[in-house]
Amino acid sequence: MNFIEQDIKGVWVIEPLRFGDKRGYFSEVFKQAEFEAHVGHVGFIQDNESFSRKGVLRGLHFQRGEWSQAKLVRVSQGAVLDVAVDLREGSPTWGHHVAIVLDAESGRQLFIPRGFAHGFAVLSDVAQFQYKVDNIYAPDSEATLRWDEPALGIDWVIKPEEMILSEKDTHGRPLADMTPVFLGF
Repeated sequence: MNFIEQDIKGVWVIEPLRFGDKRGYFSEVFKQAEFEAHVGHVGFIQDNESFSRKGVLRGLHFQRGEWSQAKLVRVSQGAVLDVAVDLREGSPTWGHHVAIVLDAESGRQLFIPRGFAHGFAVLSDVAQFQYKVDNIYAPDSEATLRWDEPALGIDWVIKPEEMILSEKDTHGRPLADMTPVFLGF
């Protein structure tokens, strides 16, 4: 696996190696020892999966305090633009973001530490999105940052009028209303 730290400290692109032949390919998508040697210990406790169609935008979501979550995300079908926004208290890159295309063809993954808002937009006809988390879902601690926050300048690739949003995602809060996420550990 190749581990590539991004411009925002703690965010990593992980490129699993694939071994292929006429039958297809084989890939080790997660090896705890190798992950910990590069990123550090993260106690993943749950794997989640979503399935969405083209134009769906999910995010930008995060959980505050003791319920903050680290995520290791990947796409097993299709392609998405994946975005992580730094909301960590005291971070020199607070309010900055990383945006990367994740797709089934490349197998690339993105590790997002605690203290980030996260979202993705589906670029292909459909996408199957998988992610590991290190904490449970705690709806009372959840918040949503505006996906179209002007201060972030995210190019979601999809035109706003073609996006499909949940009710929650249409009511995200502006960055100016966000206080740095207190991680509580």
